[in-house]
Amino acid sequence: MANVKIDELKFDERGLIPAIVVDAISRKVLTLAYMNKESLKITMEKALTCFYSRSRDELWLKGETSGNYQHVVSITADCDKDALVVVVEKDGPACHTGTDSCFTAPVYISDELNDFTFEGLYELLLGRKRDMPEGSYTTYLFEKGRDKILKKVGEESTEVIVAAKGDDKRETIYEIADLAYHVMVLMTEMGITTEDVVRELASRHVIDKKVKQEKMT
Repeated sequence: MANVKIDELKFDERGLIPAIVVDAISRKVLTLAYMNKESLKITMEKALTCFYSRSRDELWLKGETSGNYQHVVSITADCDKDALVVVVEKDGPACHTGTDSCFTAPVYISDELNDFTFEGLYELLLGRKRDMPEGSYTTYLFEKGRDKILKKVGEESTEVIVAAKGDDKRETIYEIADLAYHVMVLMTEMGITTEDVVRELASRHVIDKKVKQEKMT
């Protein structure tokens, strides 16, 4: 599919188009900003987000003052070509308040639907390590230390193998979930973040892609 040209995009009466900025690693929505044709061209030329400030009536390169640049991975238009999703790797907080994302104020949270993310679980584990609440299994693991955590990782790895060897899909899923939890406890104990792991996997994806291309030529 050919790339959409800037002149094909639908800018509003002020010559602006909304740009939803998303973190390439966490997939978290970072901010909603606006671009005009000039700022979009700069964004594409520099591979750094450049927006149009409606309040100041001027262009601004994100990070030029704060150092929190946003390196553009991709820009995608919606089906109507009147909105953009900009995927970035960021050098620091996206919000001027210093938070990772501008979207931090809950308006509604369902009592029935679970908004689970590995990042959310990691934050929960960090809180357990910090507060060490009594009666928590996670607290127990942190109190016992790395050797205990490593033992549990080993035990859960074996359980995954046994379940998969027995061709029990349901049990394998259950054991993989147990393994993932204990691995994340280990990550928390060692100060390894989910972003660290995603970046490592992303780097391997690039290498694998290059190998495949070399084999085809």
